[in-house]
Amino acid sequence: MASPIKLTQYSHGGGCGCKIAPAVLAQMLAAMPKPPSYPDLMVGTESSDDAAVYRLSDEQAVVVTTDFFMPIVDDAHDFGRIAAANALSDVYAMGATPILALAVVGMPIAKLPLDTIRDILAGGTAVCEAAGIPLAGGHSIDAPEPIYGLVGVGVAHPDHIKRNDRAQAGDMLILGKPLGVGILSAALKKNELSAAGYREMLDTTTQLNRTGAKFGAMKDVHAMTDVTGFALLGHLLEMCRGSKLGATIHYADLPILPTARQLAEQGYATGAAARNWASYGAEVHLPGDFPEWQRKLLCDPQTSGGLLVACAPGAVDEVLAALHEDGFAAACVIGQMTAGAAQVNVE
Repeated sequence: MASPIKLTQYSHGGGCGCKIAPAVLAQMLAAMPKPPSYPDLMVGTESSDDAAVYRLSDEQAVVVTTDFFMPIVDDAHDFGRIAAANALSDVYAMGATPILALAVVGMPIAKLPLDTIRDILAGGTAVCEAAGIPLAGGHSIDAPEPIYGLVGVGVAHPDHIKRNDRAQAGDMLILGKPLGVGILSAALKKNELSAAGYREMLDTTTQLNRTGAKFGAMKDVHAMTDVTGFALLGHLLEMCRGSKLGATIHYADLPILPTARQLAEQGYATGAAARNWASYGAEVHLPGDFPEWQRKLLCDPQTSGGLLVACAPGAVDEVLAALHEDGFAAACVIGQMTAGAAQVNVE
């Protein structure tokens, strides 16, 4: 955890908390002209999905995504690992298997030692090796803040693509990783995160969501996404809007990182959590006595967060077994998709 260079001091935000707020992003995209129709473009910008998908043939589709951000931790190698795992997650979230990656690198060359930059790149390479893919190139610039991430490329059978807008009423919602990464990062920036908390943070953010590739072949998995910067509520609302359904989640069933729960109760939160709630709070119904710290946790931006899976009730055991087999011990059912308006009810 100790590092002579504290990367987070060079950035105004960190991890997926750097994302532009959902409401601001929607305003930016609202004025964009409607793109031409491409028959083989299976997934584009229409559903705010995790990656673009293009059909190459009746048997194969290519999945392409890019994701990058500023440091969420101070250790250079750990930063590279987290950023790479986060980027590849979007490929897995489409039901695809990664085949290669390209690095996206922006570094303040006059401020950071070259050894630190090498360690960031080495961390990303290590995760690509763990995923069984080459880091085959990339692009770099001299930037005022450290930026690192990947372009991820994957493949899948066109019938195995899992969109975020195909959930069905009655589907059960399963979350693959515990929540609380943003809260841990907030404590880290204040030098108040324990060694145990840092280990929790690193273990979850570097764990590859490789189970998503297995879900591609499961017909009863109807929709899938991963939980990142817009938090659990934001990404679930994207699923609701696209599927024209509502959702109910049971707060008591949510998996939460132990240290993050303690810190949340003490008032730790990120600015991104407040921006997230301002963007979509009107579409969320909370119990009247719902504590503020719990609301902030629901809006907590996750970096390299878990898969959010909507599946038929009869597939729950199979989905959970696959996640548990791949080491996602906290994976559990958190709620259900419901008929009605695109909103989330928290019970």
